[in-house]
Amino acid sequence: MTEYEDIEVVLADYVATVEMQRPPHNFFDHSLIGQIANAFDELDENPDCRVIVLASQGKSFCAGANFGGGSKDSSASRDFTEEGFRNTTGILYREAARLFGNKKPIVGAIQGAAIGGGLGLSLVPDFRVAAHEARFGANFVKLGIHQGFGLSYTLPRLVGQQQATLMLYSGRRLNAEQALAIGLVDMVTDQDNLRDEAQGLAKEIAENAPLAVMSVRATMRQGMAAAVAEATELELAEQQWLRGTADAEEGIRAVAQRRPGNFNGN
Repeated sequence: MTEYEDIEVVLADYVATVEMQRPPHNFFDHSLIGQIANAFDELDENPDCRVIVLASQGKSFCAGANFGGGSKDSSASRDFTEEGFRNTTGILYREAARLFGNKKPIVGAIQGAAIGGGLGLSLVPDFRVAAHEARFGANFVKLGIHQGFGLSYTLPRLVGQQQATLMLYSGRRLNAEQALAIGLVDMVTDQDNLRDEAQGLAKEIAENAPLAVMSVRATMRQGMAAAVAEATELELAEQQWLRGTADAEEGIRAVAQRRPGNFNGN
């Protein structure tokens, strides 16, 4: 297997574990998403892999982009700046759309927060096994921007239009049990058992005829990659103009400072 800078890929018993390694919160940029997409492509061509488990080190599954408190220091994601939305976030979303085009089933092991773009990443897998400590939120309106990472398509497809709209309008955060109730996750378990449960589901799928599984998956997810690519084009356009507003600057500061935003509609 190829060695990657920020992920590790381990393959055993027809199940590959792709682990993000940017603890504690696994903030992403287009490099990390591209590495995951490249690993998925490689595993698609490996007959010894039948199912993938997507997991991560640290406290959070993925807390989205690192907003750096709205500052321009090196801790802030260059993709989230106003210039970044014009020049690099489109690259990130093209990489994100690639994640939905792989051939083999994916089980997500969600140990902690999946927030913003991290929520979008958590919806790449076919199934999600969550620890009780997991949290899910589409907090974009609290940041003063539009949702991204294809959530306009993937979230309502999974939980229904009404529940998705409620999450996106309110920016509320759901715990694992609430996520289970609306179909956002498929199983909730103790933190100590999370990887075993995710691996167990993956192995249950891997026991079946691999060509048949891929064929069924292709039917069930038909058109998904194209739909995500189309959704991200609209999302990016909305994010680009909103990122230049005073409300977005306030939202970034407010979220970084863990306080409600003082928005003025400009």
